[in-house]
Amino acid sequence: MNMKMTNMGILNELSELISLRMKSFFELAHDVRWIEHKAHIDYDLWFVQSGSVTITIDGIEHTANPGDVVFFYPGVPYMATATDKGCRFIYIHFDFEIGKQGRILNDFQLSGIIPQVLIREEAILFGKAFTQSSLLRSIPGNRLYLKACLMAVIAKIIELYGHGQYTGTFLNGRKSRKVERNLDVLKPVFDYVNNYLHKSIKMNELAVLVGISEKYFITYFKKALGITPGQYIYQIKMNRAREYLNEKKYTIQQIANLLGYPDPFTFSKAFKKYYNVPPSKFE
Repeated sequence: MNMKMTNMGILNELSELISLRMKSFFELAHDVRWIEHKAHIDYDLWFVQSGSVTITIDGIEHTANPGDVVFFYPGVPYMATATDKGCRFIYIHFDFEIGKQGRILNDFQLSGIIPQVLIREEAILFGKAFTQSSLLRSIPGNRLYLKACLMAVIAKIIELYGHGQYTGTFLNGRKSRKVERNLDVLKPVFDYVNNYLHKSIKMNELAVLVGISEKYFITYFKKALGITPGQYIYQIKMNRAREYLNEKKYTIQQIANLLGYPDPFTFSKAFKKYYNVPPSKFE
């Protein structure tokens, strides 16, 4: 498995720790005179409804057409203009976090224009949810449904990137985050945890894999991923425990051994703390 797929897998493993917050959303229409110079303070998606938008970043022009989705990263300056027929688009500002890491998506080349052909279904779903939310604000569940549709759009972009079907071009291959918080550096740690869950994993062992001190490793890991190495290992173990129990092939003793717990009691205690139910009653 390549590094891209491995690191994108982190978003699957930690999906229960992901939080999504919609900050503002609206539909805008601009005529041909419109020019915008800006850098967003949060993540931003534009759903182009009509006309075309030209976005210039670092002197390179990118054109978004109806049905396309435009993904901006925070802090990246751009200039946007409309075509001779003007343009109309839905925008949404949002936060996407794992633990304390509010810029986790910046580790991947997602910022760019996702063509309609790749994201048509999810974009249409979001557009319908936006219209419903705007017209029927008092109906319970509308805002929650819009949030779910936004998550579907983001998940689709992540899926496309992970499978090599889409790579954002706004950054032209540059990293938008500092090297000190680069997930790529932690790939040996992710691989090691995955391969040695049956062992008692020590922090100093993980630090050696990336060639830094144990103290700095813990700080580095938390900055990069938003959670501590201990929280990460616990999450992975609980993910695997759920999978083993669903397979109904293993005893509690066997699962405890597979996940590096010294005995079934210790495993059951850890499992109950996470799922609020002992493994013997998990369904």
